[in-house]
Amino acid sequence: MPDADHSDPNVTALLKGTSEEEVLEEILPVVYDELRRLARRHLQSEPTDLTLRTTALVHEAYMKLAEHNEVDWENRRHFFSVAARAMRQVLVDHARHRTADKRGGALPDQPLDDVTPKTPRPPTAVLAVDQALDRLAEIDERRSRVVECRFFGGYTIAETAVVLDVSTSTIERDWRTAKAWLQRELQG
Repeated sequence: MPDADHSDPNVTALLKGTSEEEVLEEILPVVYDELRRLARRHLQSEPTDLTLRTTALVHEAYMKLAEHNEVDWENRRHFFSVAARAMRQVLVDHARHRTADKRGGALPDQPLDDVTPKTPRPPTAVLAVDQALDRLAEIDERRSRVVECRFFGGYTIAETAVVLDVSTSTIERDWRTAKAWLQRELQG
């Protein structure tokens, strides 16, 4: 779980005390197990024929993070927030690739009530949520980030609250509101 900064001061210290070029190289060993756990939990909800595996998701997300070496890392929360966004980008890229030969078809409804690892999501649903999430970000950035953490990052309510540095009640409220908005958006 991405805990508060004070529970693992090494992460924040590494982010703050390392040059931009070295930060990811230095921090990856410290956060690797946590990223693998999050990736594994998320991939459990993907179809069994998915070619992307836990290690590959972590490594591809790492490569996305490395592309953003100009990021001024604030702390552990900021790192895991950006890591969730990187995982989203990797999963969306893979969903696009898997559905390339099905272009033009209608995107199916994707229930957001249950984002547990046992809920399979077809690639077209991942794409539909990604597109709707971009529209939500234009309206409400924080609620968009909540969905990103929950749906693409696989975070729990409590983990999302830590990553976004708000209370769990705020995350619960934002999650309910964002789900309702996205359900309407995806259905109509």
